[in-house]
Amino acid sequence: MRTLHAADLARAREFMRLNARVIDRRRFALHFHDAPAAPLLAALAAYENPDGGYSHALEPDLRGEASQPVPAQHALDVLHQAGADDHPAVTRIADHLAAITTPDGGVPFVLPAVRDAPHAPWWQTPDDPPAAINPTATLAGLLHRAGSRHPWLDTATDFCWRHLDDPPADPGPYDVLALLTFLDHIPDRPRAEAAFARLHGTLAAHARSDHHDPLDFAPAPGGFGHRLVGDTAVDTALDALIDAQDDDGGWDVGFLIWTPATRPEWRGFVTVERLRTLRAYGRLKP
Repeated sequence: MRTLHAADLARAREFMRLNARVIDRRRFALHFHDAPAAPLLAALAAYENPDGGYSHALEPDLRGEASQPVPAQHALDVLHQAGADDHPAVTRIADHLAAITTPDGGVPFVLPAVRDAPHAPWWQTPDDPPAAINPTATLAGLLHRAGSRHPWLDTATDFCWRHLDDPPADPGPYDVLALLTFLDHIPDRPRAEAAFARLHGTLAAHARSDHHDPLDFAPAPGGFGHRLVGDTAVDTALDALIDAQDDDGGWDVGFLIWTPATRPEWRGFVTVERLRTLRAYGRLKP
């Protein structure tokens, strides 16, 4: 079994110092140098808007000022990493999501304000965007994980269950990721198990793309994603992940870089996530 050693972690730290955003440097320090959470929360606050949503390139491919749904999921995950599931920002995020929810009960993939600012070419939307399972299911799952009791969760949870009861035949990989997050954290565990068993084949068939690997769906043991991918694929991917550390100490991304600033931003984010995955699976040697 391959492992990442202390010298490799030190190389990753130097990469982060040279290249990464402050928020990802704070995440690295929190997870791998026992730093306090307060500086990470302060870094996150710089991305928050008065409406409770997030923007300002917290999601590096959305570089505008207007709040968008996907940056909110990044914010919820940072709050969780900081041990701040009870932070007032969690309720502010849910309030914002309630304000942008469609009559169907979910939030759109991206709002039309995206057109008014620089953004990656795949962030497209009509004038009246429909609700989308990605990111609604992710957002609902993360709010359930946080223990939120916000009324928006009832609406969004119903939307997600309706999708699971009558799913499309060919969900995209990001839809699969969103559904796995929802199923991992929804309190109704028997219903989650039944949905996973019923949809296992469909989810497994679409848990792949040219820039996803098994660890994107199974970043830690114990969840539905790990069960979907299986131990053999996870072990093989972990070995490959260790080999993929670049000479500069970071990990790269496999998707389109449409403007130069996004590569170091994404690489800093991904490097922390890859190290967290290696540690979760016992592949990071103290």
